[in-house]
Amino acid sequence: MNLAYHFYNEDCVAGARAYLDDNSVDLIITDPPFAIEGDKLHKHYNRKEVFVIKGYIEIPKEEYAVFSREWIHEAERVLRPGGSMAIVSGYTNLLDILNALRETCLREVNHIIWKYNFGVSTKSKFVSSHYHILFYTKPGGKRTFNTFSRYGSQEKSENNRSLLYRDLEDVWIINREYKPGEKKNKNELPSELLVKLIQYLSNPGDVVCDFFLGGFSTAKVAKALGRCAVGFELNAHSFNHHFSEVTEIEENEWIDKVKNGVDDTPAKAGAPWSEEDLERLRTRFHELRRSGLTKNKTIVILCKEFERGSWSIIKRLEAMGIKEDQDLILSLMH
Repeated sequence: MNLAYHFYNEDCVAGARAYLDDNSVDLIITDPPFAIEGDKLHKHYNRKEVFVIKGYIEIPKEEYAVFSREWIHEAERVLRPGGSMAIVSGYTNLLDILNALRETCLREVNHIIWKYNFGVSTKSKFVSSHYHILFYTKPGGKRTFNTFSRYGSQEKSENNRSLLYRDLEDVWIINREYKPGEKKNKNELPSELLVKLIQYLSNPGDVVCDFFLGGFSTAKVAKALGRCAVGFELNAHSFNHHFSEVTEIEENEWIDKVKNGVDDTPAKAGAPWSEEDLERLRTRFHELRRSGLTKNKTIVILCKEFERGSWSIIKRLEAMGIKEDQDLILSLMH
């Protein structure tokens, strides 16, 4: 696979118009300026600015609505039909971004809440410790969503909960990354968050674009996961520093290091039950329970024998009047 990488030290609107064709991008992941005096964030986070790359470019609050409309219009143009976009935003100017999105053909898929590990300290209101991730798609084509890219449907946690269900919830708890003593940007998205978005929303070889490269985090993860990468960054100091870093990353170098799932959907999932199968299910359930197996282990064995999911097994037992295992519904459905 011959992957391509194109990064431009210029404004994203002008750059997109100059370098990106219509319908040429599979996925956009971007973290635009928030218009909250980002150049003064160190006063709130108690951060030593000596390690922060200079030249951060903030957007005046009074210009944010126009700014949002302009770059989102370009994002709409370059996304392929069926392509997706994930915008990371704080709540202060979230309305401007939502209004800009409503002026496009793009359609909301999810409004994700990202809960991180620390926020700005406050005394007269609750601490803000989350961001919004707006997941939108462009109509007219097949949208990529790799359901089993990270977990199989049958993978369970230590307390027997579905790992896939938990990973697909729309509230994400992902810590920010600490980089003491390292050169960094004002705000950088954690690799864990980017890996998750890229695994679910794109395929190897797809073009992943970031309109506001910042620390090149999106580009770095995209390259490490075997995607093409393109993006724009207006701050020359940031561009020059991180451009050299992304060139050092090997293509696909994270493929075997990240969590990868398989589609282990049972072969007979969704298939109708025959009377013979139902009678055999009743018999096997009682045999396994009389042998001393726990409820959970019994269901696990039945799933394998009947090639069906736990929810299907439980519902059939319930329909047959086997009530002793009602609590399984709560313990196994999530």
